[in-house]
Amino acid sequence: MGSSTHNEVSFKDSVNLSFDKAVATLDVAPGMSNYIRNVNNVYQVRFPVKIKGNIETFIGWRAVHSDHKLPAKGGIRFAPHVNQDEVEALAALMTYKCALVDVPFGGSKGGLLINPQQYERFEMEAITRRFAYELIQKDYIGSGTNVPAPDMGTGQREMAWIVGTYMAHKPGDINHLACVTGKPVTMGGIAGRVEATGRGVVFGLREFFRHPEDVKRARMEGNLEGKSVIIQGLGNVGYHTAKILQEEDGANIIAIIEFDGAIYNPKGINVEEVFLHKIASGKGVKDFPGDSQFFANGAEVLEKECDILIPAAMEGVIHKDNADRIKAKVVAEAANGPVTFSAESTLEGNGVVIIPDVYLNSGGVTVSYFEWIKNLSHIRFGRMQRRYEETQNKLIIKAIEASGHPVAKDIVDKIGHGASELDLVRSGLDDTMCNAFQQIRERYWAKENVTSYRTAAMSLSIEKILNSYNALGIYP
Repeated sequence: MGSSTHNEVSFKDSVNLSFDKAVATLDVAPGMSNYIRNVNNVYQVRFPVKIKGNIETFIGWRAVHSDHKLPAKGGIRFAPHVNQDEVEALAALMTYKCALVDVPFGGSKGGLLINPQQYERFEMEAITRRFAYELIQKDYIGSGTNVPAPDMGTGQREMAWIVGTYMAHKPGDINHLACVTGKPVTMGGIAGRVEATGRGVVFGLREFFRHPEDVKRARMEGNLEGKSVIIQGLGNVGYHTAKILQEEDGANIIAIIEFDGAIYNPKGINVEEVFLHKIASGKGVKDFPGDSQFFANGAEVLEKECDILIPAAMEGVIHKDNADRIKAKVVAEAANGPVTFSAESTLEGNGVVIIPDVYLNSGGVTVSYFEWIKNLSHIRFGRMQRRYEETQNKLIIKAIEASGHPVAKDIVDKIGHGASELDLVRSGLDDTMCNAFQQIRERYWAKENVTSYRTAAMSLSIEKILNSYNALGIYP
C-alpha cells in the first residue's frame, strides 16, 4: 500500500503538504515555518545479534521532529517495510498531535526494519534489548529527553524489555519507569492505555455527533446509534474502536477488512467473535463462520456504502486510484496517514467529511502522558482521594434519603463509589478529545480559508508550537 504503487507523493511529503496548506492560512515568517516543518535530527543505527548461530544485522531509526517541549514522544514501530522517511513523517505527526491536544511533548518516532513473525520470543527479546541499548547510549531514551511507546509490531512486552534494559544502564535514575509508556500495569503502566487510541477515536466521533451542524454537513443526522461502520484493520486500534462503537454506542459494524481479505454483512458483524476467531486461527478474517460474505480482495470493501469508514491500520489505503469510489459519508482516520494528499482533495470534492488522524488517533499519546505523569509522581491516580470521594458520596445519598426521598439502588451503585484510575483516565481522555474537537470546529467554521478539519487542526497545532517558541524567546 506504499505511495509508489499509486504514483503519488510519499507519506512524508503528504504530511508536509498538509502542513503547507495549514501554514498558508496563518501569518508565519517563512524561515520559522520551514524550521517547524522539518525534522530536527535522526539517528540511524545498525547492530548485530546472534540468531540461531548466525550473526544478523538490523537497522533502525529514531527521529526527533521537534523538541519545543521535552521530552520528545512517540512510538517504536517494528515492521518489514519501515524506512527513515516513514519514521520522519510519523515523528512530524506526533509533534502536531501533541500540540493540538495540549500534551506537553515534542514529536518523535522510532522504527526497526524487521518482521517480528519470523523470530522466536527469546530472539525478539535479544533484538529489542540491543536496539534499546543503542538508543540509550545516544540519549534517545530517557524520561526527560525521549519517551518511546508501542506502535505497529510492538506492545507492552517490548516496552517492559526496554525498561529493563534502561534500568540496567541507568541504575541511579529514580524515574526509570517514565522512560517509556505503554508498559504493563504491573510495571508502572496505567489502566486504560491498551484501549486508549481506540477509545479516543470513539470519544472523537461522539463529540462530532454532538454538533448537528457538522453532522448535517456529512449528510447525516442523530447520533452514532444505528450508523453503518466499516473497519479496516482489526489490530489493537481497530478492535477497541469497533468493539466500543458496537457495545456502547449501538453502531452497526457491517464490514471488517484484514490483511487476508474482508467480511461483509449489512445486518451487522459481532466484533468480539471475529477477534476471537483471529486469535484462535492465528490469521485474519478468512474462514470466519457465519453468514458474512467473504472478499479475498479486502480493498473492494473500502468502497462499500456506509456512514463511517474507519481506516485503522496502514497509511495510504485511500489513494487517488480509489478515492472517487469511496461511498462513506465520514472517513475517520484511526490510523496515521490512511488518506493520501491527492485522495483528500477528491474526497472533499465528493462531499466526504474527513476527521483527521492528527486529532482522532491522539488518544494513545494522551493516555501515555497520563502514564508518564503517574511514573514521575510515583503514585497511582486515585490513591489519595478515591475513598474520601466514596465516603462523601455515600453521605450525600444518606442525606437525601433522610429527607424522605429514597434513592434507587442502581443510582447508589453508580455514584456511591470513588473514581478508580481507569475512571480518571477515561474521563481525562474524554475531556481532551472534546476540547480539541471544539477548537478544531471553531477554527473551521470561523475562517474562510480553512476548508477542512485537517487544515483547522494543523493550523491550531502550528500556532501552539509558535507560542512555545515565543515563550522560549526564539520567535519574536
